This record gives sequence, C-alpha cells and structure tokens, in this order.
Amino acid sequence: MIALKVLTNVKRIMVFTMAILSIIACKKTDSNWDDVKDPHDVGQNGHLRQAKTFSSDVAIKWLNMELEMMRVPLAAGARSQGADRVLAYNGIALYHSILPGMPSYKTLSGQLIAFPAMPSAEPGKPYHWAASANAAMAFINRKLFPNASDANKAAMDALENSLQAIYASEVDDATLQRSIAFGREVANRVDVWSTTDGSANVNPAYIPPVGPGLWVPTAPTPPVNPYASQIRLLVPGVSAGTDPQPLPTYSTNPASDFYKMVKDVYDKSLVLTDEQKAMAFYHRDAPGYPGGGHFVAVLSQVLTQSKATLDVAALACVKTGIGYHEAVTLCFTKKYQVNLVRPVTYIKDVMGFTSWATLIPTPNHPEFPSAHATNAGAVAVMLTSVFGHDFGFTLDTYQYLGFPARNYSSFADMAKEMSDSRVFGGIHYQPSCDKGLIMGAKVGQNVLNKVKFR
Repeated sequence: MIALKVLTNVKRIMVFTMAILSIIACKKTDSNWDDVKDPHDVGQNGHLRQAKTFSSDVAIKWLNMELEMMRVPLAAGARSQGADRVLAYNGIALYHSILPGMPSYKTLSGQLIAFPAMPSAEPGKPYHWAASANAAMAFINRKLFPNASDANKAAMDALENSLQAIYASEVDDATLQRSIAFGREVANRVDVWSTTDGSANVNPAYIPPVGPGLWVPTAPTPPVNPYASQIRLLVPGVSAGTDPQPLPTYSTNPASDFYKMVKDVYDKSLVLTDEQKAMAFYHRDAPGYPGGGHFVAVLSQVLTQSKATLDVAALACVKTGIGYHEAVTLCFTKKYQVNLVRPVTYIKDVMGFTSWATLIPTPNHPEFPSAHATNAGAVAVMLTSVFGHDFGFTLDTYQYLGFPARNYSSFADMAKEMSDSRVFGGIHYQPSCDKGLIMGAKVGQNVLNKVKFR
C-alpha cells in the first residue's frame, strides 16, 4: 500500500517502521493513490468555468469560522459537538457543492452508506462555484452548530453576506442565484442525511465496568463518547483489517510486560526535555480546540500555505473529513470494548507513586488505543494523498495562546509528533500510540481504496 508510506519516516523508532513495512508488503500499489495527486488534471467539457479557476479562500474562511465556534474557553453552549461530524459533513457538502465544476470527479452517492442522490446542475448554464461553496458551507455550519452563541451566529451571517457581495461583483445575478440555490440544496440533503447517523440517540448514563486493569474515570464529568459504536460509519467495509494488536496482558507483577510498559511512561516523565514538554502542551488541544478541532486548523493552514485552488481544497476537506470521522468512530468503539486503565491510575495505585501527576490532564475515556494517534494516522494518509509525501508546512494553531509555530517535513512527521505527545504528557502508553497510529493509517487507506473520488 503506497499510501502507508506516510508512516515510514526513517527518523522514527524501529519497531514502528518494521510494523509499517509489514503492512506495505501486503500490497505493492494502490489504484487511486497516485491518481489523486494532480487534482488539476481535469477535462474541459464541464460547466463553462471549472472549480479549479477559483481560489480556496471561501473554504479557508469557513474553516476559520468553524474554529471560532469550537474554541475553548467560549460562551456556554457555543460548541455543540466534536470535529468528527463538523469535518465530515462540511467536507462532503463542500465537495458536492462544486462537483459539477470538477468534471473528472465522481459523486459520493452510491459510495457512502445511505448517502442520498445529490442535485444536478442545469446543463450548459454557468455557475460561480465559490458562491455555491459559500452557500453550502453557511447552510451546513448553521445546522452543525445549532447552539452557537448569538455572536457566532452573527459572524456566520456576516461571513456569508460579505463573500456573497464579492461574488455579486464578479458574475450576473442569474448565475449568482443559480449557484447559491445549488449549494444550499446540496447542503440541505447532506444535513438531512446527517441527522440519521445515530449522533442524536438518547442513551443512559454510561457506567464503567469495574475490575482489575479496567479504566477508572479520571474526571467528575461524564465519560467521553461511550456510545461511539452506535454512530453510522460513512464508508462500507472501512473497518476491515484495522483492529489493533492488543497490548500486553494486564498484570501488577513488576517483571511483567504490562508493568514495564507503564513504568516507561513514569520514567519518561522524570526526564522530559523542554522540547518534549512543548510537544505535549501544543497538542493537548484544551485549552484550544478540543474534540479534534486542531485538524480544522491544520486544513486551513495547509490550504493557505499551498495556495490551493477550490477543487484541491474540496478534495482535501472531503478526504480529511471522511477519514477523520471513521478513525474517531472506530477508535472510540475500540476504547470502550477494551476499557483499559490509564497510566495515572496504575502509577498511583499499583506502583505506589501517589504524588505523581501527568503533565497534561488525562481525558475522561479509556486508554487504548490513543485517539490522538489514530486520528492523526488517518488524517496524515488523507492529506498525503492530496499534497504528496514530502509536503513541508508550518502550524501556528496556538499562536493566540503564546505557543511558537511548529514545522513539519511531512504529514507523517506531524502525525508521529501528535502521537508521541500523548506519552510525553503522561496520559498514554507508547504501544497504545504506536498501534493507534497504524490503526489510523489503515483506516485512511481503506477510505482511499473503497471511495473513488475520480
């Protein structure tokens, strides 16, 4: 699997490299991996002006708006959910709102689970694809953030109107209104579909099982995402072959592999470098953009730095959204199946270091596998499929919190750092992160194998 080369950075630990090489060995080529590397390679028989002739400005501005909705601290009730649904449904709505202007690309209808037919553009009629994208993203974001603060609701209105005013100066009114209507209808159908995904299920309060080696809640707040298994996946067969290899069998014996795995976290916590601490703080996401909002920021910054056109932005957003959604759902399903104890509980209760504290707060959900690692692995595969293996970029996501920008030589580099940051933070075992990273890569690869974007 060529896509999995995203995880074979030679600078990384040997065990991780060997695991990835064994995955790659099972398949030499991927039929659609190289196909998507040049999204500009489209035909000329589309709707007059193609999406590739527009900038990605509209997508970037709406991504930044989503970040404002997800920022913490913020007004009570302003954030309604994690980034998995936000990224997925925004990406799908954006992609389909300009798809007729991307004549070599395929509809997702018939490919995603229960995804409805999308509206058709009027043959031979011109469209302003940025206006269509603006209308779609404005519509879907209002639906995804129903509890947004009044200030954020007003900001969404202002953004939609300001962009629409610009587009009104670029095209005749009939074309503008046609484009707006098309984008809104696409988003409306995506929204109706999204409401049946299981996220609105009413479930009883989750009561964790009790027993040796099982997770003990680390905060008085409700457990995070315990009913992930009820969420509808987007891609048929996306979970195939993604189940991570188990960790060592639970034991309190100091000679056991499990004890040694936990002690590794403790030992590392005593000798953390300034750089390792910086990694842990940067990727903790709270305060900041919890629930995966950091990947919204990654998309915005990568699109800006690459000077992507609108078609590339749509492809990056839809791939990242789908891959991230599937990774989150599968990861949390696995977490609550295994229900493994967190390092802080074991270190205090078993090892006896009662005054030990993690560098960053431990999230209130089970330990295995690491969500940061799984999600980063999937996102890295998806972004690499659009921008290539050696795309270097800079993230200044948390400049507003005073954190300096971080530089990466590739999306694999970013994913590995995000993964390792959880060990340095004291909240995950190293094998949970390594196995999560591999799991996420497999999820991303399955999406690329099963969904044909063109």
